[in-house]
Amino acid sequence: MSRLNFHHLHYFWAVAKEGNLTRAATRLHVSQSALSAQIRQLEEQLGQPLFARVGRSLQLTEAGQLALGYADSIFAAGTELLALLREGRREERQVLRIGAVSTLSRNFQENFLRPLLERVDVELVLQSGSLADLLARLRVHTLDLILSNQQVHASADNPWRCRRIARQPVSLVGRPRPEGQAFRFPADLAEVPLLLPGRDNDIRAGFDLMCERLGLRYRLRAEVDDMALLRLLARDSDSVALLPTVVVQDELRSGRLVNYGVVPDLHENFYAISVQRHFEPPLLQALLRQSEAAVLGALID
Repeated sequence: MSRLNFHHLHYFWAVAKEGNLTRAATRLHVSQSALSAQIRQLEEQLGQPLFARVGRSLQLTEAGQLALGYADSIFAAGTELLALLREGRREERQVLRIGAVSTLSRNFQENFLRPLLERVDVELVLQSGSLADLLARLRVHTLDLILSNQQVHASADNPWRCRRIARQPVSLVGRPRPEGQAFRFPADLAEVPLLLPGRDNDIRAGFDLMCERLGLRYRLRAEVDDMALLRLLARDSDSVALLPTVVVQDELRSGRLVNYGVVPDLHENFYAISVQRHFEPPLLQALLRQSEAAVLGALID
């Protein structure tokens, strides 16, 4: 078996980091043609294309993303060797890149990531954005996973792997009420100001259909796309919020907010989206094996 040419690997690593052949050639003080030839030799040795040309840009293939991860580890190990021998210190880190839809509950995200938050050997790269933007990053393997409350479907052009990792009933939540004045569902819906998710949210659509079916008209205080803001408004106002309880898990535990009741037949689904790939990071596998109770903060109704 031939040995890996680390000189070729370093050239590949430089191009992958720069994202541009011209800039990498300039930094390495070699011609573009020589740099391209070195990378082609590495691809021939590995038996896999490492880059795909999209328009005028180069994008890493799945094999390229995997090779980049190994290259990062290899060259980090070289730096570590120098540090160990010169300064007597050692550091080993694994990197996991996770994106989350910007409106997703921050509590849910923290619960999901909790097993890794105190590991000194793990570096988390956390990004947020629209689902479309995150899927574009996932496609070119700059993300390992997306957390979302929206489901996506795979196709020939979109090799998504979408797994539901949790499902929670949706509740009406507000400040504690005076003794003997329990919230009456659905009669009191017309009497209190409501905080609701935005109209594009599936929870809102289901709630509106239920109210229409029951002939109820409610008082809308605010519609809020961002669950983090919805949490703050629920906590700091006299309004009643419609949300999955994981969003306000800390306020429920402290008693600052109480759960008035579960809305029938209304749920929030939480999904983990990845791409179909031959090599799934072991750290990711461990996260996806967590129980539903763990990622929902053990507040399942």
